[in-house]
Amino acid sequence: MNILDIIDKKEQNQKLTYEELKYVVNGFLNGEIKDYQMSAFLTEIDLLGMSDEETLDLTDIMLKSGEVLNLNINAVDKHSTGGVGDKTTLVLAPLVASLGVNVAKMSGRGLGHTGGTIDKLESIPGFKTNMTLENFQNQVKKIGIALVGTMGNLVPADKKIYALRDVTGTVDSIPLIASSVMSKKIASGSNKIVIDLKVGEGALVNNLKDAEKLGKLMIKIGKHYNKETACLLTNMNEPLGRAVGNALEVVESINTLKGNGPADLIELVTELSSLMVSMEKGISEEEAKTMSLENLKNGQAYRKFLEWVTAQGGDISNIKISQNKKHLTAPKSGYITQIDALEIGKLARNLGAGRLTENDKIDHEVGFVINKKVGDKVEAGETLITVYYNEKTVPDEEVLNCFKIDDYEVKPKLIIEKLTNLN
Repeated sequence: MNILDIIDKKEQNQKLTYEELKYVVNGFLNGEIKDYQMSAFLTEIDLLGMSDEETLDLTDIMLKSGEVLNLNINAVDKHSTGGVGDKTTLVLAPLVASLGVNVAKMSGRGLGHTGGTIDKLESIPGFKTNMTLENFQNQVKKIGIALVGTMGNLVPADKKIYALRDVTGTVDSIPLIASSVMSKKIASGSNKIVIDLKVGEGALVNNLKDAEKLGKLMIKIGKHYNKETACLLTNMNEPLGRAVGNALEVVESINTLKGNGPADLIELVTELSSLMVSMEKGISEEEAKTMSLENLKNGQAYRKFLEWVTAQGGDISNIKISQNKKHLTAPKSGYITQIDALEIGKLARNLGAGRLTENDKIDHEVGFVINKKVGDKVEAGETLITVYYNEKTVPDEEVLNCFKIDDYEVKPKLIIEKLTNLN
């Protein structure tokens, strides 16, 4: 068995065996298979795809490349495939925990538009994102919630393969996304999984057909491992909420937990919460949604957030946002019909809110606050967006070009589709 024969077999669109996939993954992990060889292999998968059986095999091999945690507690995990302004976890996790459902979550740092959940949390002074497994379990048992960076040696094969995917243009491959996401979620130890699968220009997957295929594939993988899995397909053609940037998103999350959040963020959080709570408690989604909305209004979710942040050493009284800001105004009157999420994300990264390489340092203080969303009416001279900046700036014109203003109104749909084990 050798890598060249396996690449050739894949090039001919023949099905690979478990042993062949294991040879490739383990060989790449131990250095016997070189980056350029693995790049060729990943490119063939990107071009030709994989069967569901091959994807299940690849997931299993990556899962077994490291530790698999046994949390010894019932917990529901949520994963997002990533988007612009996606601070959902910061609101969702304490909300679900406030309803008596354990949330034991491991998140990552961002490599792309803006920071990941861990980067956002590190905007809170003192917040500790590392702890031992024992402390992690104890905190979940005590207050129902803990969120850390990856602990232990979970799925090392995925980490190495993902780094290569990022530079070979294969991050949007459906089987590679499915095996990457699900191997990490299964290794993390939660017994139920809810996935927020972003669809649109600011997402990994930009069309509905591919999103449905990916969602069903991840549910199938979850079922294979006896993990109840559900997928919510959500719109990422405009940024989520109004804030884009790390500390700005934390502040927006706090306001949302106090009952003053943007409508789209509240809608997404309550939909995801209703799924998570109904799955764990065995109640209807309608009942779970009513409970979720109530805990956002009555302060229970916010109090759980404060308890969580305090338990991990954080202090929200001194979150720093840049004092340098400028308001960019609408050049004409009309309705906002489009906001380019991908370009807003790239511009946020150019301000310093995201990374191009793993070692880049994030500026937590910078980003954007969007004053007008898709569907909103705007008058000429009204503020469209506020830019928060430090050392790095971006051209005003490039920011304003992200907005399209027309003389007709559009009403965006946030929740596109729900996929469950019943689909």
